[in-house]
Amino acid sequence: MADKKSNAEAYWAANIRLIAGCLVVWALVSYGCAILLRPLLASIPIGGTDLGFWFAQQGSILTFIGIIFFYAWKMNRLDKQFGLEE
Repeated sequence: MADKKSNAEAYWAANIRLIAGCLVVWALVSYGCAILLRPLLASIPIGGTDLGFWFAQQGSILTFIGIIFFYAWKMNRLDKQFGLEE
């Protein structure tokens, strides 16, 4: 019983670390690049506009979609590692 509990705690700790990491990346891209670093990124042209504007309009959305696929891939690996695959 204790082994099952420690396995569940390790699984959720790994899951929480993964979620926290994904949220940090999302915050850095959407808030950091689109708002805080926009003046620094304004001199870099991409697609007819500056990079800061691109991050605010497209980059943060594309990053979020990428994070969704990354999270699903990592959770499948975690599930296999802890014997919880479907």
